[in-house]
Amino acid sequence: MTDLSRPHGPRIVAVANQKGGVGKTTTAINLAAALVEMGQRVLVVDLDPQGNASTGLGVDERDLTAYDLLIDDAPLTEVIQSTGIDNLGIVPATVDLSSADIELISNEKRSYLLHDSLRQPAMDQYGWNYILIDCPPSLNLLTVNAMVAAHSVLVPLQSEFYALEGLSQLMLTIREVRQTANPNLRIEGIVLTMYDRRNNLSQQVEQDARDNLGELVFRTLIPRNVRVSEAPSYAMPVTAYDTNSQGAQAYRALAVELMEKHNKVAA
Repeated sequence: MTDLSRPHGPRIVAVANQKGGVGKTTTAINLAAALVEMGQRVLVVDLDPQGNASTGLGVDERDLTAYDLLIDDAPLTEVIQSTGIDNLGIVPATVDLSSADIELISNEKRSYLLHDSLRQPAMDQYGWNYILIDCPPSLNLLTVNAMVAAHSVLVPLQSEFYALEGLSQLMLTIREVRQTANPNLRIEGIVLTMYDRRNNLSQQVEQDARDNLGELVFRTLIPRNVRVSEAPSYAMPVTAYDTNSQGAQAYRALAVELMEKHNKVAA
């Protein structure tokens, strides 16, 4: 296993929640775009077989993908693709990834493949500041690979009833990965998505989250916003699709908050 603590590499954040429909891919895409606006170089790794992050960033041609990176050890230079946004790259995904769990099970290093790919010296030429991994909506071997590779896990949490109940299994998985493979893994934070200030339920979920999880919950709330929903159909992040929308402003605020956290850690 290679060194987990390369000091000069990018900050690697796994965006994960085993529930679907919580704004995971939306958060990965728009947080990445907002970080780029702040002068960061960002790579999105699409680890979801649905490939929504790839489509949402306008990647149509996917000759080599995350599947090739993990299964066939394809060169990074052939897997990383540019997007329509300067300084924002992507490792795309296709439905091929859906068979990765079965194909990896016999590999002794099956949990470390993404870690070794993202932390190899060949990454240094790109100068990424952040790598955001869009995980599949399940706690499978792909998600474990993301957590072993990452410094931290960012959890999008939908502002709806039972939102907190699904967190327990995710927290157990994070703890297990910390104990067995990546002792430095930490929870980056919980970000509340699809938040409606006019809705008492959203406010109650926020209060419950802050009462139970304290400072782990980001101050920034991602609103339920039609522009955020429309942007992927135009293969654009909301920051480009409607730069002044509430959704775009919220993801910029989240990016600022994320960078503030890291500046504090580095201080």
